[in-house]
Amino acid sequence: MTYTPSAALAVEADGLVKVFGKQRAVDGVSLAVPRGSVYGVLGPNGAGKTTTIKMLATLLRPDAGSARIFGHDVVERPTAVRSLIGVTGQYASVDEALTATENLVIFGRLLGLRRPEARRKAAELLAEFDLAEAANKPLKNFSGGMRRRLDLAASLIATPPLLFLDEPTTGLDPRTRAQMWDTIRRLVDAGATVLLTTQYLDEADQLADRIAVIDHGRVIADGTADELKASVGGSSVHLTLLDRDQLDEARRIVGDFLGVAAQISPEAGRLTAPLPDANLTAELLIRLRDWEVGVEEITVTKPTLDEVFLTITGHPAESDDTERSAA
Repeated sequence: MTYTPSAALAVEADGLVKVFGKQRAVDGVSLAVPRGSVYGVLGPNGAGKTTTIKMLATLLRPDAGSARIFGHDVVERPTAVRSLIGVTGQYASVDEALTATENLVIFGRLLGLRRPEARRKAAELLAEFDLAEAANKPLKNFSGGMRRRLDLAASLIATPPLLFLDEPTTGLDPRTRAQMWDTIRRLVDAGATVLLTTQYLDEADQLADRIAVIDHGRVIADGTADELKASVGGSSVHLTLLDRDQLDEARRIVGDFLGVAAQISPEAGRLTAPLPDANLTAELLIRLRDWEVGVEEITVTKPTLDEVFLTITGHPAESDDTERSAA
């Protein structure tokens, strides 16, 4: 059967597999990334995110499955794929012995730009990433955040329509992370497509139009942030009691009224339970008052991506699992 590429998709991956020895680092990953969007691949260290990126970027050959970038097969047409992508890995690929300008000019020259064009593009990118004042400084004097921004700038020297960002904010301070987020949003507003891997749930929640949750080399959930949150239930009610000795009584009352199991935190004097309907909150407070259970504070929250990840994987996203040898 003849394959017809989808004009709406920047990335199409079907059943990608990569095996290292006895370890299946990627075990049948399928992705569909719409053009002009941020697509988040969320998972802990060792989940297979980086290996997936390497296969999509033609840096590793899949052992099974297939992938296409803007309709070009990554195995059959790697040169065409490479002309359409930029890749920023977990560790900076810049040369510390050179200045920021020199690094970017070299990248531009390697990609076929003439020297004047490479210098012009380098100056534009240094200004875009708030590095103009450090343009002629050696990289050994750069902070970690400055190096990450320069690495991202290097991946954009040829203005690729698709950018792979592999955990681009790992190790950055909150201010620099926020700057990177703004840069990613501007890239997409200008028409780029971004495939972003991250182990930071708030990053995926802030940036991604759609999220694939990957664990042990497999995609175990896919959808928008709201869809993933809705998949694990509705809102939750959190009650802080005036008297911690009433926690067990409050758990019984809440459980009977809502028809769900409530959990307690004795140290904080706090009780948490799923809330099927936020409109029940007022009636719940009345029920607690009728039983003379004093409430100091009540909050109603929607599920977080942390709760989504914990529910569908059985462990937190901030796992300390050892990174697989090539994942």
